[in-house]
Amino acid sequence: MMEEKKNPIVYSDFPDPDVIRVGDTYYMASTTMHYMPGCDILRSYDLMNWEFVGHAYETLDDTPGHNLEGTAQIYGRGMWAPSFCYHDGTYYINFTANDTHKTYLFTAADPAGPWKKGTIDGFYYDSSLFFDDDGKVYIVHGNKELYLTELDPQVKGPLEGGLQRLVVRDGENVHLGYEGSHLYKREGKYYLFTCHMPAYGNGWKTEDCFIADSLTGEFKGKCIIDDDMGYHRLGVAQGGMVDTPEGDWYGFMFQDRGALGRSPMVMPVHFDEEGFPVIGVEGNVPEVVSIPSTRPGYQYSPLNGDDDFAYTPDENGKVELKPFWQFNHNPVKGLWSVTDRPGAYRIYSGKICSSLAYGYNTLTQRTFGPESEAWVTLDGRGMRDGDYAGISAFMGCYGAVALTKEKEQFYLVMLGKPAQNDTVFGDSDYLEPAVEYERIPIDSECVTLKVHTDFTDKLDEAEFYYLLDGQWKSIGIRQKQYFKMDHFTGCRFGLFLFSTKQTQGYADFMEFHYRKKD
Repeated sequence: MMEEKKNPIVYSDFPDPDVIRVGDTYYMASTTMHYMPGCDILRSYDLMNWEFVGHAYETLDDTPGHNLEGTAQIYGRGMWAPSFCYHDGTYYINFTANDTHKTYLFTAADPAGPWKKGTIDGFYYDSSLFFDDDGKVYIVHGNKELYLTELDPQVKGPLEGGLQRLVVRDGENVHLGYEGSHLYKREGKYYLFTCHMPAYGNGWKTEDCFIADSLTGEFKGKCIIDDDMGYHRLGVAQGGMVDTPEGDWYGFMFQDRGALGRSPMVMPVHFDEEGFPVIGVEGNVPEVVSIPSTRPGYQYSPLNGDDDFAYTPDENGKVELKPFWQFNHNPVKGLWSVTDRPGAYRIYSGKICSSLAYGYNTLTQRTFGPESEAWVTLDGRGMRDGDYAGISAFMGCYGAVALTKEKEQFYLVMLGKPAQNDTVFGDSDYLEPAVEYERIPIDSECVTLKVHTDFTDKLDEAEFYYLLDGQWKSIGIRQKQYFKMDHFTGCRFGLFLFSTKQTQGYADFMEFHYRKKD
């Protein structure tokens, strides 16, 4: 009996998915913004279950913002909307970063890497790299106005005298103009997928598809998805399509799921008499999908998980953390370790700041819907006065449970950054200090702390606990969370240390546990 799976097929924050197939294997690249290592690369054999292959880069650039120096930061920026393709034995990933205003190009012979970093001359917003059958290479890009640019054979920049044209222009009556381009070729026709948000109709994000007989011809289009699946007027959009070895086609896009983030959806596709894709049943996204596997019985590695922090360095002394871990910005060398105390993730204090958002080496994992929780044991014997260390529901309007030290006395505190409003627009004060909702004096420097998140039907709340005599005790408030453009990412569990008075302290995190409710 073939497996069935509900949409979203990955109930977590993997936005802007671009999916390709090479042989019997599907690969996905996804946006990671400010998180490092960046540009997640996932693998599947059935488009429903996914596992990590790796990342395209460990760090993207060496700037004060990427390094979180002082008050510089790149929250909500960094890498956006990757384009993933395979041509003539080489894998290509390209994307832009809206803080450096560069277009990056990574190439590899294997999706697992190593990846070679380069750039394409120019800034190509939400671009799609495309190799035609004749070997020519193009890039589609833009917002509201979508352009097609022919690149040189080395994919270094525009080809002198090559094709450069406006492909489509969105209307005036829109909240969000065409973006998120994906270009394909099927049965001699060119397909350009793009999303937008009309100011008319239902008012949520939709997906259009434009078709042309040639790259110099007219692209004629129409809406192919206008469906929120009954979920809070949040449309399914931004993505494209991929074929199976048997010649069937599937669409892949994402849906905003509140504070959880943006979750990938998969849907069957067939084509009408004009060649336009028809999604699911009359353009509606199915609640359940069932797709044959190219490797039946394959066991996937989890996208999240426990960690005992027992790592062995390689012959060069390098340690590679499990692939579901990502730092909040570039990791600061010398200020984190999993070998200084075997079995512990140690963060050393390296700066004075008043907000968790500015702390170095916050280590994160994605949350999962509808509910997930994580807990960790924290040894704070190395902390100094004014230090805060703990586990957070990490985003712009974060919440956290932490151990802190003041005049040699330890306290448990629950911190929260209340949102200014319930809109998607970023709060103006999201980098400011949090509110302390509860403080409890304790006699031990070693505590076990837990965060529970509930995204059921967009409830979007986090609760905080500490372990006392074998029982979980709540602390503080239920923190309401909102997906906003200040971080532009979904809620994550984050292990952190930040110092408000002095540096040189450290905190050890041990026995990390992760659970999710399917």
